[in-house]
Amino acid sequence: MSGRPSRAKAAGARWQDHGLVFASAVGTALDSHNVRRAFRKVVKKAGLNEKEWTPRKMRHSFVSLLSASGVPIENISRLVGHSNTKVTETVYRKQLRPVLLEGAEAMDQLFSD
Repeated sequence: MSGRPSRAKAAGARWQDHGLVFASAVGTALDSHNVRRAFRKVVKKAGLNEKEWTPRKMRHSFVSLLSASGVPIENISRLVGHSNTKVTETVYRKQLRPVLLEGAEAMDQLFSD
């Protein structure tokens, strides 16, 4: 028993060893409910509003920030598990830089007088 992870010790007889790196409290595969619940705990502990931050929003932000940083869309698609770039480009990637530049230019015009 000394070689068992602390989570296995805590679960006791309920532990099911499936050899998973990321597992539920009893060793089973994580499902979407497990992931969202754990994510909400982390967000709340960080002092953020757990209703505003979701795994889906983080995924969109991840794609958009990598894209804005110049990472090729093919690489980003592979990182998020898409089989091609179409979904990555049309659904996930938000063009942050053009929007930021447009807003900055508008503010410059407003306050240049």
